Amino acid sequence: MQRWRGLEDIPQDWGRSVVTIGSYDGVHRGHQLIIGRAVDRARELGVPSVVVTFDPHPSEVVRPGSHPPLLAPHHRRAELMAELGVDALLILPFTAEFSKLSPADFIVKVLVDKLHAKAVIEGPNFRFGHRAAGDVAFLSELGPTYDYEVEVVDLYVRGEAGGGEPFSSTLTRRLVAEGDVEGAAEILGRPHRVEGVVVRGAQRGRELGYPTANVETLPHTAIPADGVYAGWLTVEGEAMPAAISVGTNPQFDGTERTVEAYAIDRVGLDLYGLHVGVDFLAYVRGQAKFDSIEALLVAIADDVKRSRELIEAYEAK
Repeated sequence: MQRWRGLEDIPQDWGRSVVTIGSYDGVHRGHQLIIGRAVDRARELGVPSVVVTFDPHPSEVVRPGSHPPLLAPHHRRAELMAELGVDALLILPFTAEFSKLSPADFIVKVLVDKLHAKAVIEGPNFRFGHRAAGDVAFLSELGPTYDYEVEVVDLYVRGEAGGGEPFSSTLTRRLVAEGDVEGAAEILGRPHRVEGVVVRGAQRGRELGYPTANVETLPHTAIPADGVYAGWLTVEGEAMPAAISVGTNPQFDGTERTVEAYAIDRVGLDLYGLHVGVDFLAYVRGQAKFDSIEALLVAIADDVKRSRELIEAYEAK
């Protein structure tokens, strides 16, 4: 998959293409429907498929300080889109100047002049241009003028998560924040992942016999509610079963919120400085402060046992 940052990165000889535009944070199952349809339509027409997205999130530019927690960083979204068969990903730097483009100018500058759109695939709630004034009706209205077709993909696929609400990034963020990582996984189509670099912490886990990878998460990451979770620690492509702790470590009067993962039954791992992923499978228990270190150790042993059982049951499906 080709990756471009900015309109100037698009090859000068780029021909017709099928395009879909959106933030696509998380590339959840609703997004997969749209992107998958764009890929299929591109193949039907014999042209490449292009996903257009933005960095930073438009809300941070339009309303500074309102950046939503992110379900996936751009490199992770790119991986997921490549798996769906996307031919090219265009990341547009979202600036104050760019935010002032009218819907008509956006269509001409991005879809027509640069990507030569033959078809545009979107969800029903797609908005674009200055003050989000453009919608799929306006996009369709200009289609005949600029020789592109518009197809709207119905996203109202309902599942158990969130009481049967349609798949959305907003709902997924809410479930993650509540610690309902199983509900979030239903929408995402996979476990929610938190990424970052392993840094040195207080090393109390090592002292207690459960060395953890202390993950310095990426900015604006959507982190699950405080508590203990079962999941995986993914290092250089290897997913290791893990018991994961999120919180301030109240047993030792901590104040800084951290994400720590103990790779179950793995000994002698040296992960400092490595970029890792932490995948959340299931909630085990809430954050707690115990009466003694002995009680804490009993709880940790139970956490590891329950995490192992949950992971084995999931992998046996």
